Amino acid sequence: MKAIKTFLFTSLLVFLPVILSAQTVSGKLVDEKNQPLSYANVVLLSLPDSAFVSGTISGEDGSFTLEATSENQIVKISSIGYKTVCKPVSPANIGIVQLVSDAQMLGEVVVKGDLPKTRVKGDAMVTEVKNSKLSYAGTANDVLRKLPGVADVGNGLQVLGRGTPEYYINGRKVRDLSELDQLSSTSIRNVEVVMNPGARYDASVKAVIRINTQKPAGEGFGFDNRLMGDYNKKAGWLDQFNFNYRKNNFDLFGLLFYSDSYYWKTHQAVQDTYLDKHWKQESLTDVESRSRTFTGRLGMNYVFNNNHSLGAYYRISRQPYYKNYMDVYTDVFSNGTDYESSDNSSVGSNDYTKHTLDLYYNGNAGNWQIDVDGNAIWQTTDADNLANEQINAMDGTNSVRNVTTYSDTEYEFYAAKVVLSRPLWGGNFSVGAEYGYMNRNMDYRNPEGIISDSKDEINENNASAYAEYSKAFGKVNAQLGIRYEYDDFDYYVNDEHQKDQSKVYHNVFPSASLFFPLGKTQVMLQYRSEIQRPRYSQLSSQVVYINRYTYEGGNPLLRPVMTNSLNLGVSYRWLSGRAGYQHVKDDIFNTSYPYSSEDPTIALISQNNSPAYDMLFVAITAATTIGKWSPSWTASLNKQWLEVESPEGNINLNKPLFMLNWDNSLELPMGFLLNMGVRWMSTGDMQNTRLDEQSWSVNGSLHKSIMNGRMSFLLQANDIFNTQKQYGTLYSGEVRTIKMYNDPNARSVSLTVRYKFNTTKSKYKGTGAGESQKNRM
Repeated sequence: MKAIKTFLFTSLLVFLPVILSAQTVSGKLVDEKNQPLSYANVVLLSLPDSAFVSGTISGEDGSFTLEATSENQIVKISSIGYKTVCKPVSPANIGIVQLVSDAQMLGEVVVKGDLPKTRVKGDAMVTEVKNSKLSYAGTANDVLRKLPGVADVGNGLQVLGRGTPEYYINGRKVRDLSELDQLSSTSIRNVEVVMNPGARYDASVKAVIRINTQKPAGEGFGFDNRLMGDYNKKAGWLDQFNFNYRKNNFDLFGLLFYSDSYYWKTHQAVQDTYLDKHWKQESLTDVESRSRTFTGRLGMNYVFNNNHSLGAYYRISRQPYYKNYMDVYTDVFSNGTDYESSDNSSVGSNDYTKHTLDLYYNGNAGNWQIDVDGNAIWQTTDADNLANEQINAMDGTNSVRNVTTYSDTEYEFYAAKVVLSRPLWGGNFSVGAEYGYMNRNMDYRNPEGIISDSKDEINENNASAYAEYSKAFGKVNAQLGIRYEYDDFDYYVNDEHQKDQSKVYHNVFPSASLFFPLGKTQVMLQYRSEIQRPRYSQLSSQVVYINRYTYEGGNPLLRPVMTNSLNLGVSYRWLSGRAGYQHVKDDIFNTSYPYSSEDPTIALISQNNSPAYDMLFVAITAATTIGKWSPSWTASLNKQWLEVESPEGNINLNKPLFMLNWDNSLELPMGFLLNMGVRWMSTGDMQNTRLDEQSWSVNGSLHKSIMNGRMSFLLQANDIFNTQKQYGTLYSGEVRTIKMYNDPNARSVSLTVRYKFNTTKSKYKGTGAGESQKNRM
């Protein structure tokens, strides 16, 4: 640990004193209403040949900085819809520059429709939401499902070819995914999908989705209330109240959220286990649950001046009620002969309380921009489960038993992050350091003694440092980065330190990106080395009782997943595409194997590291507008080269997986907007699972606004034809395979009513710290 502290301290000492003799030119852009003009192009040109020297874009507040290397240069400022302005580099502080509308240019944009809906910009594929039909989608979740390269895979959203993304809203890390459901689509300006996150992001981050909201206007008090009711066999509802008060440089914001939700699913499985006998288990599982959740948030921001601002918020999430009812019916066969059957009925409860505190400071000192974030999380979870099992053996003997389990879990987490950035040598340079500490305690008890009681504890210290530099060489933009991560993991069982399971890791992760045009085509080429550390629950040695035939446990010997990825993205008018190639080492697969040789009918569900394998991903999206109809199509291919063990010997899981998405928006009379979407997935292989049957679904929505947009109604229907089923085979080593069928309760209907009064969006600028550890929690 001393060596790590020395490394971080030395890194900061090396990078902080960088002083340039060049002159820094700064200014602020506003429109004709004196509102800040963000994302305008600001370019430094040499005289007299007007050769390109360097360039940047204006920030959210309209400000910009450039490094002038000579007085014989000019600053050229341009933005679509505005007349171009040129300014001399002297004086260095240009001051406020007002851009005026160019009526002819605005007319051309509207008539020609030259601006693509999705384009390459920097490290991201950017999709505009403001003033598009996407703004009526409903929530941020509804918008993301319609983005090119983003898909709902049943258990959450994924960036195709990369995996589960990390989310940011206005630069602030989203720690609770319910925030995506709490953000209205009408508040979103654009969404950036980053397939190859740079060195400033944790090396475990596979992809990043950055959501940028619209610039708020006005002061005073405003609120936004959303009431939604849904039906999926049973009814559920939620209510969300956002409020904001802004006066001069002070901003107070908050949220109250309550939901009463219902969930169900059906799962069928056939497990074949080959030991001294062939054991077959056929099971049918029905699950129903009801939960009630409350969330409250209160925060503030204060802007001292253009150079300094700070803010904080406190968030509490509480689940006071959760009941889970599960019935499992199982038939067991031995060498094709009836062995026994069972009926397991259980009732589980789970309540948790989570406190989150977030602090940030943004400032400028000379040419340096300073961003500081601090986070703290405290969470407690109490769960219990009572199961009644009736076992009927084929020899006529029957038995009944009750199984009770209790689980208490506590988390404690603290993190801090510092990022420094400035113009350097005609480009942009940033350096940062981050530290996080996590403590997790879990106590598991089974009074009947069927599974041994256990108590485990995890302590983890994580430190990292990075440096990143980007520069434009004519029309080519390059970015290089390097990140160092230190992870000290200590594991305890029943208060005894486990030396073999405790580990220390030192890792270095390089990254590189190129962005350039080829004619009218925008291209980005990226490389990144990354890591995926096991979740804390996956590292636990505790064995949890599920039912008579199924136990579940972690694996403290799991190694982190190491990946090297190369990605390509292109954009041309209404077409965009992306491709990626990955080499994956020590991937974590779900596995199932006999809990003991004495009773091979009991399956232990756990995880293991896989052999190294390669993956290929390709996707293409076309989006256009024909009158009042706006269709978009996305086709994607995933292919892996993986060999796994099976009872029949080693087999290759190399079958490609295809996906097709077809989204449609249609403007109807009286201001109604109809959206319809079709999703299709082929058979194919994904990790150690083979999808045996195709799956498809149709979703739709109808939107209507009244009262000048202050009130809106959104009717949504998901999986209209109830076809989103999942069939697959899990290959779990040389002794077991599992055939699975899932009905994931996708078909539902909902109605959302939203009312807005003098709404303003929070100015909160925190970006979060210790995100990798928080995600693993």
